[in-house]
Amino acid sequence: MMTHLHAGLSSETTEKARLELNENPDTLHQDIQQVRDMIVTRPDIGFLRTDDDFILRFLRARKFDQVETFRLLAQYFQFRQQNLDMFQSFKVDDPGIKRALMDGFPGVLETPDQHGRKILILFASNWDQSRNSFTDILRAILLSLEVLIENPELQINGFILIIDWSNFSFKQASKLTPNILKLAIEGLQDSFPARFGGIHFVNQPWYIHAMYTIIKPFLKDKTRKRIFLHGNNLNSLHQLIQPECLPSEFGGTLPPYDMGIWARTLLGPDYNDETEYTLTYDALHVRENCGGGGGDKDMMKRSKSS
Repeated sequence: MMTHLHAGLSSETTEKARLELNENPDTLHQDIQQVRDMIVTRPDIGFLRTDDDFILRFLRARKFDQVETFRLLAQYFQFRQQNLDMFQSFKVDDPGIKRALMDGFPGVLETPDQHGRKILILFASNWDQSRNSFTDILRAILLSLEVLIENPELQINGFILIIDWSNFSFKQASKLTPNILKLAIEGLQDSFPARFGGIHFVNQPWYIHAMYTIIKPFLKDKTRKRIFLHGNNLNSLHQLIQPECLPSEFGGTLPPYDMGIWARTLLGPDYNDETEYTLTYDALHVRENCGGGGGDKDMMKRSKSS
């Protein structure tokens, strides 16, 4: 039986969830309830959201392994509890988050890749350290993921992250301390219900390679296998992500990436620094995949708060 939890999914994606994620529409409610029943085992954590839709995205992120799903759900709220300052004003119009978004952290491509995965891009050298703290960039990435993960297609298809390190200076890199990197890994790898299909480094200098060696021990095997260091070889990137899905900066056939496009999506088309906007999660135009397929759904309404 199809439940409201499957509303808006293409038949293709429903099938993918069954094959790759062990998702079974008939036992969906029991699966969710079994995870919910484990909450009493962690009275030290405030589980601020436990509705069906919310728990389902965690099940999908952990292939319906209920114990692993619960561990991720607990980590999600624990990370927020342990880093309260990061989530104090966790909204689009928070000045730090807004600045990071406007500087293109993260970039979000409209067109998914050939597997329906959403492509996030970071141009590392655009990090102006006098303007944005690393924490604000991480907050802007996490907030963007919160918005994107509302889309059930992306809960199933997941994400790709491309980091372009061209012109990222040694001085900029020296700000990437182990503690800061560990925070990012905890926030993204251990505490967020998203499937990352690949993390691609492009044009990385030797000191980024060195940094990667330092953080490797904090990465799960599964994450490590998904990190690809391409250097300046874009062909090896194109073997994994079709050029039709990529902007020209990555040797793709799409026009150069417009830094402000994701900020405008979140903040409203006519945003400027004086106007405050709030976001209602109803977002996101889901485009056709590069290889065709996928559907057009309008998932986000923007509301302007006066």
